[in-house]
Amino acid sequence: MPLALLALAVSAFGIGTTEFVMMGLLPNVADDLGTSVPTAGHLVSAYAIGVVLGAPLLTAVGSRIPCKRMLLLLMALFTVGNLASAFAPDFGWLLAGRFLAGLPHGAFFGVGAVVAARLVSEGRRARAVATMFLGLTVANIVGVPAATLLGQHLGWRATFLVVSAIGVCAMAALARLVPYVPLDAHQGLGREMRALGNRQVLLGLLTAVLGFAGVFAVYSYLSAMTTEVMGFGESSVTLVLALFGIGMTLGALAAGPLTDRALRPTLYGSLGALAVVLVVFPFAVHVRWAALVTVVLLGGVGFMTTTPLQMLVMNKAKDAPTLASASNHSAFNLANAGGAWLGGVAIAAGWGWTSPALVGAALAVAGLAVAVTAGVLDRERRGVSRIVASADARTARSEAEADAH
Repeated sequence: MPLALLALAVSAFGIGTTEFVMMGLLPNVADDLGTSVPTAGHLVSAYAIGVVLGAPLLTAVGSRIPCKRMLLLLMALFTVGNLASAFAPDFGWLLAGRFLAGLPHGAFFGVGAVVAARLVSEGRRARAVATMFLGLTVANIVGVPAATLLGQHLGWRATFLVVSAIGVCAMAALARLVPYVPLDAHQGLGREMRALGNRQVLLGLLTAVLGFAGVFAVYSYLSAMTTEVMGFGESSVTLVLALFGIGMTLGALAAGPLTDRALRPTLYGSLGALAVVLVVFPFAVHVRWAALVTVVLLGGVGFMTTTPLQMLVMNKAKDAPTLASASNHSAFNLANAGGAWLGGVAIAAGWGWTSPALVGAALAVAGLAVAVTAGVLDRERRGVSRIVASADARTARSEAEADAH
């Protein structure tokens, strides 16, 4: 694999760390800035809103900027957002810093996925995209726990300073390792918008929103389940979250070659497996070893959906894939927010700490239904296209024969 993928993975590591670390630092931030933990939770939402809005907006603004320069600009904005968070004088400024740091997230992964796919041969493109995503998964194993411990001992501001330093290192790696990737001669905002309106692209984005929401319906409350249901102490929460991150990494490693070999079957299989794991989850969590195994499986099958979904929207957007690719990350963040909200509704209704798993299973099944529907429509369209093409060929042949006589 090209070394440029390492630069993309380092960048993804920094983005993944800053995205998830706030969940572990909420009590520290709340105490330091004199607010409540629920209010501090808006910092997680601010980042997610930044991702959802920034992905299409910044991709559209940068549609005529060469990919390498765009990646550097996005990572610079990410670094500035984390520096603003580190030096925020009050809660309002920290909220703005988190929003700013989230703005380049989706656009970076959108452009980065396109660059990664262009660096390798056609049969290895999904593996290249999955390699970039490995940075995101490793962040959940190493980056988030380490950054959380750092923030707990040296203050939350130190965490964002370190993430800013990672951003600077990522910029240096991008500048040194990523080659110049020329723009398509016809690339432009209008073409990107038309590609985004493709029915298959829209169905792929809907699949991401529904299917991945099933993962976050559980992941958002995994810390509470660890102590309330699994019977572990608070000190074990970091270990359980790291196991989820290990599962994510294994899922990303498996998804690349599987997607290159058979995209839609990989998507169907991962969503189906996700639904099964979520149904089993409420029963497995009452046995400690089974609970830990199930957490790894949840991370694995959950993250295995990301690469085929990313490749699906890029393929269906054809030669204008950047906006669709970036919008996919807006869809993932909508899934994060929607899954967490629905899981919380189930808990608040008195259905128990494990009820979000059954909510997640229903969401995964809904995502699978959309994915299968999209596959059927795609096959029907290709069948019609082949019939029309054959008819056109026969007509042309008949006309040629008539001319010959």
